Amino acid sequence: MQRQLLQATSLLVGTTIGAGILALPYTIQKAGFLTGILTMVLVGLIVLCINIMLGKVTIYAKGLHQLTGYAKIYLGQTGKRLMTISMVLGIYGALLAYLVGEGSAISAIFGGPAFLYSLIFFLVASYIVFKGIKQVAISETYMVPIVACVILLIFLFSVPKIDTQNLIDFRTKDLLIPYGSILFAFLGTAAIPEIREKIGNNKKIIVKSIILGFLIPLFLYILFAFSSIGVLGKNTTEIATIGLGSVLGYKMVLLGNIFAIFAMATSFIALALAINEMYYYDYKLNHGWSFLLTVFIPLFLFLMGLKDFTTIISLTGALAGGLDGILIAMIYIKARQRIKKVKELDYILSTILILAFLFGVTYTLYEFF
Repeated sequence: MQRQLLQATSLLVGTTIGAGILALPYTIQKAGFLTGILTMVLVGLIVLCINIMLGKVTIYAKGLHQLTGYAKIYLGQTGKRLMTISMVLGIYGALLAYLVGEGSAISAIFGGPAFLYSLIFFLVASYIVFKGIKQVAISETYMVPIVACVILLIFLFSVPKIDTQNLIDFRTKDLLIPYGSILFAFLGTAAIPEIREKIGNNKKIIVKSIILGFLIPLFLYILFAFSSIGVLGKNTTEIATIGLGSVLGYKMVLLGNIFAIFAMATSFIALALAINEMYYYDYKLNHGWSFLLTVFIPLFLFLMGLKDFTTIISLTGALAGGLDGILIAMIYIKARQRIKKVKELDYILSTILILAFLFGVTYTLYEFF
């Protein structure tokens, strides 16, 4: 049982912690460190509730499915289409963000124009996606100890340079500023059906792994934000490792930005392969069209001038994550109704979550548009 719990937790933590962590210090600092940490805890708890709901749904439903499959079972064809839209929006937003971020991180190490490095990265990553070399897109599960060690090293290097004045800012009115980027960083929902597939119908392990899969990223995110904002304060950069390197020296430039490049590259390739296979297997497009739709949409958006890393992360998190959360809450209620176990508390909790996500989507659209 302990081994199953470890495997399930590692899978969820590995899926949750990705390149989104790099944008957290910048948006948290804009709100104030203490403000941002409070928002992180609140958003994390909301995602925790949604993940537990989905975990239970995977047990209620017969057979193995992904998010679109559960949406179709409980919400019909319209639900499946909406979940597909959410997945496509989330993946393309992430691919665009990583394309922007890779150029900035590589430029921080070697100098030169970030735009050119983004294009070089695009060509290399696209070739890997075209060839379908899945082995290069290392499982996020194996990234967990690497990420934890790097964040711990960054913390240890940062401690002598931390200014506690950078860490005492709290502004209630700015609670929602980091909402989108934090939601993006906590999105690991797609891993839960995989957990169900790997460990079976053991509700206790599924729920425990989901709770641990929230606590571990929360701790690492707070530690990384503490280190970055403590050192940089108002000079915190959009990709935090770039700013840390400028203050802590070239060793931090190498450590932080090699970590950033690796994290974004593996995430880019894994997501691109996933959406490429969706077009090929689910929508029956040939390999050529699947590949072109996968890689050239984010490239087109990049060339059109969408190059603000944190804005892309925040929009993607708030919109795609918000739609995911709303649909999962609706799926949960339908699933409980079908097995005749729905309670008044289920309705209350689902309604609160749906309203929270709707508010987050509305706020984000108002702020950005």
